[in-house]
Amino acid sequence: MGISPKSEITFVRLPEISPDELTTHMSDPRVAEHMPLLTFQWDQEAVSRFVAAKEECWRRDGLGHWAILCNGDYVGWGGFQKEGDEWDYGLVLKPDRFGIGARISKKAIDFAVTDERIPFVTFLLPPSRKNLGALKRIGAIFVSEIDYEGAKFLKFRLDTL
Repeated sequence: MGISPKSEITFVRLPEISPDELTTHMSDPRVAEHMPLLTFQWDQEAVSRFVAAKEECWRRDGLGHWAILCNGDYVGWGGFQKEGDEWDYGLVLKPDRFGIGARISKKAIDFAVTDERIPFVTFLLPPSRKNLGALKRIGAIFVSEIDYEGAKFLKFRLDTL
């Protein structure tokens, strides 16, 4: 399901989304395919811990991950999470909405450009992700391969200043 140019993309906080909706989203094997850290079963308790951790980022850093809506419908979650001194951007969409990631990411990166706390954004992608053209098109550069919580990732950086 694509979106039209007139579709409205909005960012809201994760507690506004039904735990059942988040459980269904994160239990889809197509979502887990490119998420090497997703090694557990999603249930109500996992969703509760996830939302609490993301809300703690908002409390601690004043910014975190959003739930993403398209015309009011939940399509996924993503946003910025502080990792040390860096702001990492992540996006996890429902499988039937994978095609709208570029539009959502543009809106998020536009936000980062206007936020003086974010001089650059990092992206951590698993090596299973082969199509990296979108990162190159926006000007992100490859930094290195890193180990994060026991999994290998490709790290990219995009200056926002």
